[in-house]
Amino acid sequence: MSLELTAPTPDAPEVAEDGVWLADIETGETYAPFDEIRYTGEDGNLLEVRYADPPTFEDFQGQGRGVWRYRAALPFEEGVSLPEGDTPLHEAPRLREEIGVETLRVKHEGMNPTGSFKDRGMTVGVRVAKELGVDRLACASTGNTSAALAAYGARGGMETLVLLPSGKVAAGKIAQAALHDARILEVDGNFDACLDIVQDLAKLGEVYLLNSLNPFRLEGQKTIGLEILEEFRDDYGRFPDRIVLPVGNAGNTSALYKAFRELVQSGALDPSEVPMLTGVQAEGAAPMVEAIENGWEDTKRWDHVETRATAIRIGNPVNAPKALPGIRQTGGTAVAVSDDAITEAQRDLAREGIGVEPASAASVAGLKKLRDKGVVDADEDVVCLTTGHLLKDPDAAFEAGGKPEPVANDTQAVLDLIGAN
Repeated sequence: MSLELTAPTPDAPEVAEDGVWLADIETGETYAPFDEIRYTGEDGNLLEVRYADPPTFEDFQGQGRGVWRYRAALPFEEGVSLPEGDTPLHEAPRLREEIGVETLRVKHEGMNPTGSFKDRGMTVGVRVAKELGVDRLACASTGNTSAALAAYGARGGMETLVLLPSGKVAAGKIAQAALHDARILEVDGNFDACLDIVQDLAKLGEVYLLNSLNPFRLEGQKTIGLEILEEFRDDYGRFPDRIVLPVGNAGNTSALYKAFRELVQSGALDPSEVPMLTGVQAEGAAPMVEAIENGWEDTKRWDHVETRATAIRIGNPVNAPKALPGIRQTGGTAVAVSDDAITEAQRDLAREGIGVEPASAASVAGLKKLRDKGVVDADEDVVCLTTGHLLKDPDAAFEAGGKPEPVANDTQAVLDLIGAN
């Protein structure tokens, strides 16, 4: 694979349009980006968007805020926008002290318009769909992708179709997709089965697929990494040592790795400054962890996955061929955590005022576990990525939080209950 951090900036091939093209990550074969709809190479390999002029930090100055601040690193000057990005990088002082690291910041992607990081990919992906002239968008989803696709499809005036695993998606996410007028199909199968069907529909030309198999989705998501680097540098004068993130389909891991590679290619970032990418999965859905621990080049599909962290209940991460090198070549690792550890981390974040859905809290649970094992050192600067808002899964939030206490309709009864002096 041509994925090394030190890879030189490629020359634009004849198929490039405005210095942008698609490349097969296995064979290097190149394709025009917008002449036809294409999700993979001829052999079914993953594609990657390439640029003749990778960006520098200077390219982003004076370009506003949010995803499209990074237009120099994207295939277009503007997209179908709500807008998205510019999410907070929270401090978590009590949690930092408890875990025992030099610095801990939490990048809360739940503060995007539909409540998850998926908005970053959709602003680019739906813009590409318009460029290609398609009229029906589709995705398989554990919830967040469907909400984002429905909102951005509505914004773009396009029909949207979402396939969800029946009974496995949080109500808050289904409600979003429904309200944004998506057509929702509940499939008697898991997420991976839904994705199989959507891929079949895409091959038949019935829909334009906007799962993270689509390489343009990851272009928007890589702006998470660019924001982290810029804000952390502005606050501390250096870059973080490690970024810990939940892993489902491994799109974010792939996207952040690509952002860092492009900055290295342009000379804006020294290879020694690239943060270690560290993936966290639930124990009941951990094919990426299995591959890292066994030194495999790809994952083996888990047909039966289960975790209360519904957003990462995925057994066949399609972006593994991009993400596994990202973890290894940045010196990172991957770890699986229990559902109980995820819930405890969700409570810990909430005590800092940071409200996230269960899958998001996996990053903090993973950091705790790796710190306890001595994999993460006490002197590290760490950023944990949280991917979805608390209200994405209100049922899980209710179960994790304190329960309402009944009290009589009387002031003295309230005083007695709270133990007032």
